[in-house]
Amino acid sequence: MVELIDGSENVSVHGIFNWILLLAIFSVITCIGNYIGYEHPIGDSLVGMGILSLITLIGVWMERKLPLNISSIIYISVIGIIIALPIMPTSSFVLHYVSQVELLSIVTVFLAYVGIGMGKSWNEFKALGWRAVIVTILVIASTYLGSAIVAHIILVLTGVPV
Repeated sequence: MVELIDGSENVSVHGIFNWILLLAIFSVITCIGNYIGYEHPIGDSLVGMGILSLITLIGVWMERKLPLNISSIIYISVIGIIIALPIMPTSSFVLHYVSQVELLSIVTVFLAYVGIGMGKSWNEFKALGWRAVIVTILVIASTYLGSAIVAHIILVLTGVPV
């Protein structure tokens, strides 16, 4: 089976096409969930996901092409922050459309993709043994608990009733 995402350091037309295809599928599914769950207009959600997808493509391309040893998530974050800064002419456009995409819509599709990916390598996961299952559960639970604690503290500090 052909891998959908080319993890190599080379940026090929085929690899970029695969990323675009994956992000397009991801965007459409996210927008449908965003419309059903949060009643955001599909057109606005598609534009927002298009912006997020373009930032993702640029970040992945920069990771592979620039001689620095920096993860694509850093590039993606920095690009997103820069184009959303109030001093940038892109700010109001980006903030309006990206705000039409709910985080939970994105996370739901992402977790489904991860589940499918994990299902493909289930035999490798089983080979790790029961200890890996315990570690996985503890990592997921700790991440969730840590995020909930930080969110609660921020909500209390900003005066939002909890």
